[in-house]
Amino acid sequence: MALIGYARVSKKDQNLDRQVDQLKEYGIPKRNMYVEKYSGTSKDRPMLKKMLEELESNDIVVVVDITRISRSSKDLLGLVDEIKEKGASIKSLKDTWLDTTNSNPYSTFLLTVMSGLSQLERELISSRTKEGLESARKRGKVGGRPKVDNVNIQRALILYEDKKLSINDICTMCGISKNTLYNYVRKEKSLDEFDKQ
Repeated sequence: MALIGYARVSKKDQNLDRQVDQLKEYGIPKRNMYVEKYSGTSKDRPMLKKMLEELESNDIVVVVDITRISRSSKDLLGLVDEIKEKGASIKSLKDTWLDTTNSNPYSTFLLTVMSGLSQLERELISSRTKEGLESARKRGKVGGRPKVDNVNIQRALILYEDKKLSINDICTMCGISKNTLYNYVRKEKSLDEFDKQ
C-alpha cells in the first residue's frame, strides 16, 4: 500500500507548489507524486494516465481537491471506477465527501450526489460570468484591463531613464501602476538587446 499524490494546474505559468506542499504535509513522499501543467478540459493528461497505469492494489490516490483530477461529474465517476478496478482508493483533502478508503455504502451515494452538485456549481458560476459579460457589453463596457495611454507610457519611460524621480512619483505623475512601468521597461530592454544582436 502506498500514498500516491496527484497535482495539476491548467497553465504553464501557474504554480504547483501549494498543492505539492499540501500533499507533502499529508505524508506523501515526492517520489510518489504525479504533477503536470495541463488543462483540466483535456482528455489527454499524460501524468494522470501514467499514475493510473502504475497504480497498485491498496494504493490511495490523494488530491488537494476534485477540480485537480476531474473535468466533470461524469469524468470523476469514471476515474473513481477505474481506480476501484485497480483495487485502489481515492481521497480529496478539500472535498471530504470524496473518500473511498472505507467501505461505507453511503460513500458511493454521497460521491454521486456531491460530484453532481460540484458540477452544477461550476456551471452556474460559468453561466453567471457569461451573463455578466454580456450585460456589460450591452452597456458599452468591455471586460479586461483598461488600455494604458501610450503617451503616458513614453513619458514614464523617459522619466525612468532620467533617474531623477522615484518610481512612485513617476507612476503617480503618469497615472500608471508600478507593474505596468516595469513591464514596459523590460520590453524596452528586450528590444535593445535584440537590436544589438
